[in-house]
Formats: sequence, structure tokens, C-alpha cells
Amino acid sequence: MKSRTKVVVIGGGIAGCSTLYHLTVEGWSDVVLIERDELTSGTTWHSAAQVTNFGTNQTMIGLKSHSINLYKELAGDPDYPINYHHGDGGIRLANTEAQMQGYRHFASMARGMDVHFEIISAEECGRRHPLISTRNLAGGLWDPLDGDIDPAQLCQALARRARKAGAEIYRNTPVTALTQHKDDTWTVRTEHGDIDCDIVVNACGYRVNEVGAMMGVHHPVASMEHQYFLTEDIPAVKKAGHRMPLIRCPISDYYCRQEKNGLLIGFYEQVCKTWGMDGIDPNFVNALCPDDLDRVMDVLEGAFERMPALRETGIRTIVNGPITYTIDGAPLIGPIPGKRNAFCAIGLRAGLGEGGGHGWLLAQMIVHGEACYDTWCLDPRRFSGHANVELTALKAIEDYQNEFRFHFPHEHRPAGRPAKTTPLTPVLAAEGAEFTVVNGWERADYFKPSPDFHPALTFNFDEAFGVVAAEVKTVQENAGLAEVNGFNRFEITGTGRHAFLDRMFCGSVTKRTGRVGLGYLLNRHGMVKGEATVANLPASDRGPERVWYGSAAASEFHDMDWLSQHIRPGEDVQIRSLTNDQTILVLAGPRARDVLSACARGDWSREAFPWLSVRECFIGFAPATVIGVSFSGELAYEIHVPNASLYAAYLALRKAGEEHGLKLFGARAVESMRMEKGFLHWKADLITEFDPFETGLHRFVKLEKDDFIGREALLKRQSEGARKKLVTLQVDATRAPAHGGASLMQGDQVVGTVTSGDWGHRTGLNLAYAFVKPELAVEGSTMQLDLCGDLVPATVIAPSPYDPEFERIRG
Repeated sequence: MKSRTKVVVIGGGIAGCSTLYHLTVEGWSDVVLIERDELTSGTTWHSAAQVTNFGTNQTMIGLKSHSINLYKELAGDPDYPINYHHGDGGIRLANTEAQMQGYRHFASMARGMDVHFEIISAEECGRRHPLISTRNLAGGLWDPLDGDIDPAQLCQALARRARKAGAEIYRNTPVTALTQHKDDTWTVRTEHGDIDCDIVVNACGYRVNEVGAMMGVHHPVASMEHQYFLTEDIPAVKKAGHRMPLIRCPISDYYCRQEKNGLLIGFYEQVCKTWGMDGIDPNFVNALCPDDLDRVMDVLEGAFERMPALRETGIRTIVNGPITYTIDGAPLIGPIPGKRNAFCAIGLRAGLGEGGGHGWLLAQMIVHGEACYDTWCLDPRRFSGHANVELTALKAIEDYQNEFRFHFPHEHRPAGRPAKTTPLTPVLAAEGAEFTVVNGWERADYFKPSPDFHPALTFNFDEAFGVVAAEVKTVQENAGLAEVNGFNRFEITGTGRHAFLDRMFCGSVTKRTGRVGLGYLLNRHGMVKGEATVANLPASDRGPERVWYGSAAASEFHDMDWLSQHIRPGEDVQIRSLTNDQTILVLAGPRARDVLSACARGDWSREAFPWLSVRECFIGFAPATVIGVSFSGELAYEIHVPNASLYAAYLALRKAGEEHGLKLFGARAVESMRMEKGFLHWKADLITEFDPFETGLHRFVKLEKDDFIGREALLKRQSEGARKKLVTLQVDATRAPAHGGASLMQGDQVVGTVTSGDWGHRTGLNLAYAFVKPELAVEGSTMQLDLCGDLVPATVIAPSPYDPEFERIRG
């Protein structure tokens, strides 16, 4: 066994084998895989191994397309062919028009990745799969590339290619410990010796947290028992003359595919069961859980109704084994939070179908620092400290119970709620707040007109449309108050803080005490990595001179890793997170200054406290830091308050606002208003697939700076010209907003992709942001938006259609 290598991948299932192989594709051959037993001896060996192209965002579509293309290549390898039933086709059934509308949106999204789904009627579902009943069906989504693959053969084929490229694989070699050294390299200790390496990858399936514990981390991954059975031969299958399409049924919570001349039927029962919560037997290898068909009888009855032939078919084999889920159901592919040179590929509930793509993207991250797609939907840092094993298990159960039911816009399922709250959460609930969830935080979405107000789940504008419009009107005409909890806030101190931040941002960073600036961080490829405000606080009894760095609520772990990893040796810079200690109250509207002046001492006039200022003060008697910034386009203040004083500050503001028409508003009103102002959302409009020039951020880039991360790459990209450009669109529709991922068309060509959309209640416009071909990024350019299957006109307009001169923000 080697004593030194570049990368050690731990785990010999689909995640580990795919990562190892793709590292060699990216040019790294000095890589090793370690497996405690035999390859595929965990979940991989008993996987149902379905390979679909369906995904609910473009990154998932892209990695699945890569998997399919890779598996086709492996299956056609004359030296080592594998069994891959490619292109059997598959149907996702639906029994409501709302589900069908969702499928139409996902088909629109997939078209932008050159993947073509078909929306079919109930009758056509029955024609393509003669064993199903069409009773109470509305239709379905047809994936022509759906199929299944032999899991063991797939992993062995990947391992074989990796070995041929120079990688080594050590089987029957349990890892016993992991040690990280001061230079951030690792020693992987095994029963057969130690290996020093630069980088460690955890790809350990359901044993993920055994290895995580060796690193001192916990991963939000839990396992569920999952059962499927194989039937005896079915005459209709034998006589069909073609392989049966796959079926996924959200109505009866089962799936079905052909297995020889019978069927494989899998179940997602409501009375489901977690597995391994209190530890896993070391000898659980190539093993299964006891059969428990009683647990799936309710689902089986639904399957019988949909496929009557099952009533007359015997069961040949029952399989009940563990599969892994994360806290939101999507995999964890990427850097491990808080660790350097440590990555993971875990929580793969659909690992075989997606595993080729998971390893592909992870290998790119390891070798190049980023993947070809923005991978935030997979990033392990998208969760923060609330993601413990108990909460993960609750969410895993909920996801398991809803396996084939996609999330609708504004749908927030109840399991694990509330995970993060502030002292105001019950207060706002009493005021009628309907809550959304942001990185676990309960945030007011809007305020219900009555306790029994429950909008329908839909891709159209829902019944809250008028409620949100009224909240926007209050902010526009008088004053509104909103709690923005979980907003990421770092305190940066040290004599090197300004030089450090100047290096991190691609534009000018204000150093003036009492002033605030907005800037953008790039990765080493010159692409947009992050967005942050920088506020320079004076020395006071609350602390020394310091900088507050503020960014999106979901970015806490992501930004801390990025910043801390770029502090140079000996540089006098310290970073401390205040994210969970302080909460923001946003006071916005033309009368906001009057409200603030009524409850905080000092001169708050436009001259004394202009836009982009910061000041420490008291709101009533509650200590606070006020920042003059706005995400709404109105005069606004971010009031940062320690959580212990939050309720007191809230009461003081409510009292001061009584004579100024102050009312509460929520996140949906903010979303509407920021669309009208041209303000962008991180990981919706600001992604690593585009540079700041393509994203329309020219004014925030100073190429004359000698040293900032991504500068050289950005200069090169600038000389090559833009691939796409971000534009603002006016959509000619009143029934629904544009949804992220939707395709923009000219004729039968996709010319752009929507990043976000909403109704602008102050402008009366249906607005969208989208990346489009550069030649179309001109005011007046027209195209058609595929809006859930309907083609509607969309026209490029000037950014910031509301108050483009920014006079209202300045007050």
C-alpha cells in the first residue's frame, strides 16, 4: 500500500468509484480509493439502479445527463461491457392539474439543458404502459432516456478505468482514524498502514458519520429502510415485444420497472422507518434488513389499483435495505464545512442514477476549485449548525413519504419546524405571520388577513397576491417593519482588515469610518463567488474599530470558509461570526426616518445620516447598529439588534410608528420590490457560471486594482467576450410569474434561462431576470418565455424600472 498520495477517497460504492475515476479524467492519477470491505458492499449493491434524466433544477439535470452519457459509453465498451437498459422511457404520473403544471415547468427548464421531456395525456400514459389503469389520472411526464443499470458492473467498470489511468484501490482496508496536520494535509490511518495525502474525500454511504466523527464533524445524513420486491414472470410483460417503461407514481407512492420478464416494485410507505440511528453493526456488509411487507400494505393496495396485473402475480424476492437522505433530500457534494482539503459525496438517495455526475462535478471542484455548473444546490455548506441528526431524521422521513412529490413555489413542509427562531417569532405569529424558511430560520413571508387563510399550492400567482400588494403599498406610501433573521454577519478586526478585504473584492472597498459599501467576490476563474456589504464601525464601548461583513442568510458557512482560507500567514485579520447573535429589523418607507427619529436619539436627517452610513445607537433602550441600506428601493434602515434586546427594540419601533402608519411586511413583499429595483439574489441571479460583466456588475469591478482574487482570469475572459448577459424582462402574462430555470425561446431555439421572477406591485409589471444570448441583451429585444408550457411574449427593458435614479432610497 502507498504511503503517500494526492487524494484518498474513502468508500467503494458508486460515489467513491465515480469520484476516483473522474479525478483521473481531470488529470490526477496519483489517487487512491480505500474500501472497508468489497466494492459496492454498502447500499450500492442492492440499489434499484434507475437512471432518469429528471431533475428539479438545471444542475441536477446536467449531472444526470452526464451520468447517462457516461453509462452509455461504458455499456458500449467492447473490452468490458456492462448491462444498461438505456432509453426504456419512463412516466411520472399525475392526478391533478397542479402537478401537470409543475411537470410543464420542469420540461421548460430541462429544454435549456438540451433535455427534452414530453407532457402526455392520461390516455397516452396507458398506451405507452399497457399494465397501468388510467383511472383518476390527469397525465404524466415522459422521460425518453429513462432506464436502469447493473450497479455492481457499473462500479467495477469505473474502478477498472481508474486503475488503468494510474489510480489504486485497496479493498478490505477499514479506516481507523484521520489526522489533519498544520499544513492542512491528512494522514489516513487504516488497519493495514497509514497513507499521507493532500485531500480526503468521504464517500462512505450510510457509514458517513463514522468517518465524519474521525474528522470531528457531523453530516446531516440519515438512513431509511427501503423495500422493493421482484415479481414472478408476468405474461403481459413477456408478450409486449418491448421493455416496459418505468413508472413513478406520486399518487400511490411506488415505482416500477421491468426486471427480466417480471417487474421490480418499490415502495415509499407513509409508516416508514429510519435505520442506524444508534449505530451500525460493523459486520453489516452486503446485508439487508428483515423483510417487513406489513409496513407497505397501504402503498401496495394503491399499486394494485394502478396495475391490476400485480394482484395475480407472485413475489419472487424481497429486498429491504438502507438508503441515505440529507436534511433537504438533495446530495452533499463538495467541501466539508469548516475543514480544509476535505470533501464529501454523501446522502445519495438516488446514487446509481446520478452517481456518474456526482463524481464528475466533485472531481472538478477538487482539481479546479469549481465545477462547470454552479453547485450550490449540492453544497454541504448550504446548511449550518441546526442540522443535527434528530432534525435530519425528521426531514428524511418527510422526504421519503413525498419521494415523487416535488416542492411547489412557496411550499414549506412541516417536519422539523421551527428549527431556528428569534424572540419575535411567536410575536409575529400572533400578528398573523405566515412563515417561510431560510437556512432553518422561520421568517415572516406575509401577514395573513385571517387565521384560516391558506393559499393553494400552484405555479400561478396564488391568493396571497393581494395581501402582498397591500404590504408593498404600505412600504411605498408610509412605513413598514420586517424582521430579517439569519442574515449573515461577520465582524472583521485587525490592522490588516482593509487590505484583506481589498484583495477579496473585485471593486473598491470603502475604508471610511461610518460608511458602507457593496461589493462582489470572485473565484479564481473570475466568476461571481459572493456578494457582501461592508460597514466600517468606529471604536466605541462595544468594540474596537471593525468591519461588519454582511451577506445572504444561507451563506454563513460558505463565506466563512472562503474568507478564512484566504487570510495570509502572519496577516493581522480576525473573523468572528455574529450571525446567530444579532437579528435585523428593516424599517422602510418614506416615513421611516420619522419613525427612527421618534425612538432613537441623534440627528437622522439626510445630511447627518445619508444613504450608505452606519451608526451605533439605542432604539428606545435597546442597543442597535443602524445601516442605511435598502433592498426595497425605498428609504430604509437595517437595524441590527442583539437577540436579547430584539423584543424591546421591536416594541419601541412599533410604538414610534403608530402615528406614521407603520405596518408589518414580509419576505414576499421584499422579493417583489427588489425585482423592481434590479437587485440580485445570491445563488439565484448571482452564480459561479458567469462573471461580473456577464452579470451586469461592471460598476463594481476595478480592473486597475493590482491584486484581487480572479483578476487575471477576468482579464482573459473579458478579452474573449460574453457568452450570456443578465437582463431584465417584462413578461406579457398576468396569471403566473416566471420561475427560475424556465427557458426563453426564439422559434425552436433556446436563447436564455430565467433566474428569478415576480410581479412588481409598484410598477404593475410582471418581471423576470434572465441570462440571454449577448445579441439579445438590448432594450426592446423580444423572445418568448415558456411559462409552464405556454409561450408568452417577453421583452428586454431597462434595469430598475422603479425609481431608476435611486432618489427614493436617498430619501
